[in-house]
Amino acid sequence: MREHPDHHDAELLLRLYELRREERLRKARAWFIREFQAEPPEELSKRYPWGSEENTSFRMTVSYWDMAASLLNHGLISEDLFFENTRELLVVWQKLKPAVTFCREQFKDPQAFKNLEITAGKYEKWMEKRVPEALAAMIERIRAVPAKEQ
Repeated sequence: MREHPDHHDAELLLRLYELRREERLRKARAWFIREFQAEPPEELSKRYPWGSEENTSFRMTVSYWDMAASLLNHGLISEDLFFENTRELLVVWQKLKPAVTFCREQFKDPQAFKNLEITAGKYEKWMEKRVPEALAAMIERIRAVPAKEQ
């Protein structure tokens, strides 16, 4: 990984932000953060059945952040620049985390959400190194927000 970000990193980060502004993805992300419930994971397919608006929002949000994470994991964007500007990735991971093992088993895909998982781990270490108390506070805030009943 390069020591300092360059204009290519900045361009890629701005492009990721541009994608996040797309109206349907904005709605999907808002729904995911406000309403998605991963527990109990066995009820995911009942709560968010294939073809439903909720399932689409789930897939859009998680696939967006898994894709963004893959760019970081392949060294295509500066970690510092990415982490300074993408806290939502950690929110999505924390909400998804309780269901990851179940989803991987259901999909028969042990690599599902792997980029997101790896990047979230890197992000947590990055935060612990720079602002140790912020990570715990952030996770506590995420867990404290009650999801709407489905």
